[in-house]
Formats: sequence, structure tokens, C-alpha cells
Amino acid sequence: MRQLLILCSGNSARSIMAEALINHRSGKRLRAYSAGSHPKAEPHPMALKCLAEAGIDTAGLHSKSWDTFTGAQAPRLDLVLTVCDAAAGEACPLFPGNAQRVHWGLPDPPAGVSDEERWERFCAVRDALQARIDALLTIPDADWDRDDFAQRVSALHHRLPQPLTA
Repeated sequence: MRQLLILCSGNSARSIMAEALINHRSGKRLRAYSAGSHPKAEPHPMALKCLAEAGIDTAGLHSKSWDTFTGAQAPRLDLVLTVCDAAAGEACPLFPGNAQRVHWGLPDPPAGVSDEERWERFCAVRDALQARIDALLTIPDADWDRDDFAQRVSALHHRLPQPLTA
């Protein structure tokens, strides 16, 4: 089983949604975790509601620090995926394993002004993540060890439509 860590600075929306979506859609092929450089106290309620609306289990989802994934007891990671520009720009700690690093920059859903606009952003980001994750799942397991794997995963992000940005 391949293991992924999805990073975002707050670990309350995008990374939480990606963790839940990967674990739901990949069966036992992949195991996803999420964390943040400066985690919030808890996941954003709209992120959890948006996942639940799509039939994704949210039990056990919680915000956590990326430090959780640096010690000797941490899972060995195959891929570290940043989903926000702030986390991508930070100096990440060393994680156990030979993790390749990829950035899928997506807009911050809580940035909307009204609750309706914020809800639309959460759903758009969820759908964008789902499309990227579905494309990731088409890559055969053996290709995860190829030198160009990170480039291929990055290309998935760039060839798929971007969610709402304004």
C-alpha cells in the first residue's frame, strides 16, 4: 500500500478533504494522511459538511501538525502533496521514506465572503480534488517508483480544470 501525506498550512479544509477523498476512493490501494504547518484547532465545518454531502465518511478527521509525521513511528511516505501555496513555500521537515513531492495549488475555500459563496468554493475544491485523485488512481502502482512520477502527478493538476478562483 502506498502512503501519501497531504499538506496545507491550516489542515482544516483542502488537505482534510483530500485525505478523506483518497481514503474513500482508493480502497486499500492508498492510505492518505493530512497535516499542516500551523494546524487549526479542528477541520472547517463546511469541509466536513461538503464531504458528507458527497457520501464521504468524516469520522476521525482532525487537524494535526506535520510534526506528527517526522518521528520514528511515522508512516513511510511515498508522496507528499501540498495543496496550498503557503505550505508549498515553506521548508518542509524531513519525512520518513523516499517521498516524492508535488504541488497541487488550489484556492482556499473559506476565502468566500458570504456563506453561499463559501459553500460553492468548498464544493468546487472538493470536486477539483476528486478529479485529480481519480486521475492519480489511474497511474499503475509500478509507475510510482519511476523517476518521472512526480512530474506525471504534477501534470494531472495542470491539465484538469481549476476550481472557482474569484
